Amino acid sequence: MQQNKTYRIIIASKKINALLFILDIMPDKIQSFTDLNAWKEGHRLVLSIYHLTASFPQKEMYSIIDQMRRSASSITCNIAEGFSRRTKKDKSQFYFISLGSITELQNQLVISRDLNYCSREDFRKIAEHTIVVAKLLRGLLKSASSYV
Repeated sequence: MQQNKTYRIIIASKKINALLFILDIMPDKIQSFTDLNAWKEGHRLVLSIYHLTASFPQKEMYSIIDQMRRSASSITCNIAEGFSRRTKKDKSQFYFISLGSITELQNQLVISRDLNYCSREDFRKIAEHTIVVAKLLRGLLKSASSYV
């Protein structure tokens, strides 16, 4: 009887080790909004906007600087809030608001470029980044629409 218990423990141990190995190679399950690629890229975009607007004229502090920073941070805030919602409708609503904030930020980027507050190169880099975030958000919207 003792041999059977030992044998079962060894088999169980091997199964646990195999399971742990599989867990090591499998990507982690998304458990937080910070695990979402759309949020990660959005956060990078927020930081880029803060760095960019730091060099804008001080007279714009309560105008375009504030608007751009609020639009950018609204992107990730709404992704975070949408992540915590349970229904497809609620999730989608917040992800759509994020898309609206991206469009708003894109417009503000054009204004800042046209006022010569940023270089054409900075504009191009950040404008391209907004497109990447928008594409990731659209993927999140597709995912939310199939959410059960």
